[in-house]
Amino acid sequence: MVGPTSVHVVIAIAGGGAGLLAAIALRLALRRVAARASADRWRYVIADMLAYLLPWAALIAGVWTAMLSLAATGSQWRGDADKGLLALIVLAATFGAARAAAAAVRAGALEHSGFSGSATIFVNIARLGVLAIGFLILLDGLGVSITPLLTALGIGGLAVALALQDTLSNLFAGVHILASRKVQPGDFVQLDTGQEGYVVDTNWRHTAIRQLPNNLIIVPNAALASSTVINYHRPEQESSVTVQVGVSYDSDLDHVERVTCEVGRDVMRSVDGAVPGFEPTVRYHTFGDSNIGFTVALRAREVTARYLIVHEFIKRLHRRYLVEGIEIPFPVQTVIEAAGQAGHSYADGLAGRSGTPANRPRSARPTKWHSPHS
Repeated sequence: MVGPTSVHVVIAIAGGGAGLLAAIALRLALRRVAARASADRWRYVIADMLAYLLPWAALIAGVWTAMLSLAATGSQWRGDADKGLLALIVLAATFGAARAAAAAVRAGALEHSGFSGSATIFVNIARLGVLAIGFLILLDGLGVSITPLLTALGIGGLAVALALQDTLSNLFAGVHILASRKVQPGDFVQLDTGQEGYVVDTNWRHTAIRQLPNNLIIVPNAALASSTVINYHRPEQESSVTVQVGVSYDSDLDHVERVTCEVGRDVMRSVDGAVPGFEPTVRYHTFGDSNIGFTVALRAREVTARYLIVHEFIKRLHRRYLVEGIEIPFPVQTVIEAAGQAGHSYADGLAGRSGTPANRPRSARPTKWHSPHS
């Protein structure tokens, strides 16, 4: 058996080095192309996939050239080298396909929901699916029978499913949440526990919700799927903003309604987050203890804008009511005393219990003491 000559070694080294240099050059160049294509998500997916696959292809081509040069002398390790090269090709193609599938799923989710975190659970499923298929192809290419492996995986999968019931429950609940499109990342939701915030991401185990103070609520997917959830972004993001107001019984209600609507229109036109074309409404609803109550309906483009809208409306309405002479009364309670007891105090009652002083006029003496709580 003839060993490799120095010429073959030089050719092998040159081929391998050329492949390595080509891989590095392609990697640097295609990364710049991918960065320029980042504005278009689908072009970026293609450019990123090429930036991963082409350098590996160049490197494998260099290794293949080196192997052919060395194998030309009839080297005995040609068969093992071919298997190793095949494994390298399959692994590079598998990881490249998994990367491309994950990027494509993420881009598709971003296009439909407008929020990058929405793809996490589907990205993981796509990546794992491609990797599993590539692993089976690799085993088959190396001469390993995959039929017994699939049978063992089926039996073992049943045992794993029984052991991971909670994890699988959260996984399928997360898929159901995203597939139903009732709650999507980017939506502002309120849970039945009263907690509210923006849905950040739904992964294989939990859903993360960011509150307005920038805290995160971590909710298991199974718990979220079984909860009553108010989604303020669906079917549309605009939401109603209501403010409760009360005016004196002496007020001219037509005048109050006209002034209140004028203030509401001013708020709708000038406050960020309000809907400029919305016409505020006033609806009287209660004869209260000290006022006539009514509800003012305003409109916000997005639910979190309601705080600023209510803040500005209350300030401007209070200022306008002062100008117009419209009274917002304090709570008032009228106490009517029983006949013959006017002017008697709690001290008088105590004096009546212990006896009437001799110097007190007869007409001012209470004939019967009443408890202040009766």
